Amino acid sequence: MRVLTAPSAAAWPRPPACLPADRLEAPPEGARVAVAGLVILRQRPGTAKGVIFVTLEDETGVVNVIVWRGIYERFRRVVIAGRMLRVTGRLQRAHGVTHVIAEQIEDISALLDSLLAVPAE
Repeated sequence: MRVLTAPSAAAWPRPPACLPADRLEAPPEGARVAVAGLVILRQRPGTAKGVIFVTLEDETGVVNVIVWRGIYERFRRVVIAGRMLRVTGRLQRAHGVTHVIAEQIEDISALLDSLLAVPAE
């Protein structure tokens, strides 16, 4: 009899492929993942000591992203102005909530313009 175990974080496939929100339960905690979506919320509570919470939405659901102060300072313009972001980071699960702890943030808002482009015939 062969026993199957869950993959470790080190064995989980790495980005660049983005994981849809509805598949964030598949990777193990601590796995490095990439997610992308429209920015629907940015929060910077005064009690959060410089942490910013970003909520992204894709076609399957929402993704909670935590941006620590050092990462925010590195990607400040992207976090503030980006309408659509691609975030690479580590998966964290706590109290039934899944978060992506941001390590790299990319503004992919330019892709939104391609949605309006008329296809060539």
